[in-house]
Amino acid sequence: MLNRISLDNILAKNKFTKEDLVSLLSIHNKQEMQQLFDKAYEVKKNYVGTIVYFRGLIELSNVCEKNCYYCGIRKENRKVERYTMSEEEILRAAELAWQLGYGSIVLQAGEISSSRYTGFIEGLIYKIKELSHGELGITLSLGEQEEDTYKRWHDAGAHRYLLRIETSDRKLYASLHPENHSYNRRLECLKTLGDIGYYVGTGVMIGLPGQTTEHLAKDVMFFHQTDVDMIGMGPYIPHHDTPMACCLGNFDDIKQGQLELALRMIAITRIFLKDVNIASTTALQSMDDSGRELGLKAGANIIMPNVTDTIYRRGYQLYDNKPCLDENASMCRTCLEGRIISIGETIGYNKLGDSPHHNRKNIMDKEKS
Repeated sequence: MLNRISLDNILAKNKFTKEDLVSLLSIHNKQEMQQLFDKAYEVKKNYVGTIVYFRGLIELSNVCEKNCYYCGIRKENRKVERYTMSEEEILRAAELAWQLGYGSIVLQAGEISSSRYTGFIEGLIYKIKELSHGELGITLSLGEQEEDTYKRWHDAGAHRYLLRIETSDRKLYASLHPENHSYNRRLECLKTLGDIGYYVGTGVMIGLPGQTTEHLAKDVMFFHQTDVDMIGMGPYIPHHDTPMACCLGNFDDIKQGQLELALRMIAITRIFLKDVNIASTTALQSMDDSGRELGLKAGANIIMPNVTDTIYRRGYQLYDNKPCLDENASMCRTCLEGRIISIGETIGYNKLGDSPHHNRKNIMDKEKS
């Protein structure tokens, strides 16, 4: 346990060392954790404010070419009933998000790279921009693609891309994926996205089998070194139909520890990176009914309410016990609005809520040129 003087000294620093990060991630004392969360919330208020921005999530397909050992929609999981939403269904979900006042949507799916599919996505982006009169921001979370595909999607109107690294440690990454999944390829895609001009997002799973606080400290340093604009990360929750299903033993025995570690990771990332967007993920609510509010209080500022038709939601379960499977989009908005207001924050309806970090980078680049 850190003594009070040591914790105060670390939190007073402008930048943390790796050793500082490890110390903060290792906190278990409730009072010290609250001090960490309070500091993160102070930084959040100063750099991004207390407005929560919604991203309407559309899980458009659970078909995937990848075979990641932890994922419920991995290619070799034969128990999943596969689906791909029609263009009409996706556009209807996007329009609903727009009507509900969400400033942005996220198009998320398993990784598919065929020309037919990438062309389908390109056409969708143009049509979503058209139906919303250019008002809806579009974030894509569609995995590794060729540079030309990323460019076409960006030209069509997508301006953010979330590609989670899952872990920045090569050996740990290799333990999560088959040999034909390349860590270097993941890094190359992140760099390409930034070069094209996307607001780039990445993230990690927290509490993985074999993961240490040193790994997580390296992850935070990785976020800083790659200069990303948004972070989407949450606790690792096993899926029963994956090779990693039993790697953590009885999950109920460690669930609270997983949640607290994820919240510490959010807080430390907020303090260290300051002006990036950080999502309070649905996985947090899987661990605790108030999980997303706890994430906001630990420094997050983005929430992704699901606007996918409920007939498809059971087919898109990356992990067990995913919440809100039977809750339609309007119910979800009402519920989240009440939760957010209850903690003294407001919602940025009809606003893009772009990362201040990206905007600051653009100003600095212009000044250099």
